[in-house]
Amino acid sequence: MSQDTSAIHPETAAMPTLRGGLLGGLLWGLLGVLAFSFTVVFTRIAVGGLSPLFIGSGRAVIAAVLAAIALTVTRQRLPRGTQWLRLLIVAGGVVIGFPLFTSFALQTAPASHGAVVIALLPAATAVMVVIRTRERPPRVFWIMAIVGAVAAVFFASLQGGGINELRWSDLLLFLAVVAAAVGYAEGGLLARELGPWQTVSWALVMVSPIMLILAIASAAAQPPTGTLAEWASFGYLAVVSMFLGFFAWYRGLAIGPMAQVSQVQLVQPVFSIIWAALILHEQLTWATIAGGLVVVLCAGIAVRTRLRRQALPPAPSLSAAVDSP
Repeated sequence: MSQDTSAIHPETAAMPTLRGGLLGGLLWGLLGVLAFSFTVVFTRIAVGGLSPLFIGSGRAVIAAVLAAIALTVTRQRLPRGTQWLRLLIVAGGVVIGFPLFTSFALQTAPASHGAVVIALLPAATAVMVVIRTRERPPRVFWIMAIVGAVAAVFFASLQGGGINELRWSDLLLFLAVVAAAVGYAEGGLLARELGPWQTVSWALVMVSPIMLILAIASAAAQPPTGTLAEWASFGYLAVVSMFLGFFAWYRGLAIGPMAQVSQVQLVQPVFSIIWAALILHEQLTWATIAGGLVVVLCAGIAVRTRLRRQALPPAPSLSAAVDSP
């Protein structure tokens, strides 16, 4: 597709300055977090009748269609040069890796359990950004990141039946965290050049042929025959978790101040655990509550420590250190 024939204009339309102050930024950011917080719950519902491969790939296909429409209507410029390779890294993490790993993991893992492990994501993304940008954060950053990871592993092991026992679902959840962290870190850097929601949209469009093939193959091998609730959950994952949630989240970060607004993300696992109890009627044990609080606390200290030591102003999704699909 050349720039002359593309429906997407090679020059980005000028974006208006967003206003609203800290309160406005926090409210938009909270709306985005609220949208993302239902992801593990609705994934847990959807895998009850739809195959994990179909959920992980199909939701990306639907989101890619919406992304293509948004990019075309707003006349975004095409990425250039190495930006395509970096978009592939973003797509591998947040479009392919995280959705597929979580879909397979939540076949057996309770949603509240998954929320506690995924609470590592803010700290994990901060670590990936530090590695990617060669920052030198203070020692407390590394201490809290390690303590948070150990706490998550300890919680997963304990829930699995013993301190020495980890289930396959736990390993998949940890892989999902790593995949998303890599994708968010690279996406945060790339967002400085392409724009935040534009980066996610281009990543979706870029790998849509692969995800379409996977969705078709999955449907052929196991025809999807979900209930109304399972299809509704799948629709939410595709339209909101994979696409619209980013609009509210990034709008909040754009209004800013970014460092303050980004901290709202740390309440996402708390919301997810609450929804698991209310919607799925999962029993909240003291281990789940304590594990979630410890991981969130460690992630919060690590992220805030890094934000305070940044030499340059953070990009939207970079400072967020999250964006949970």
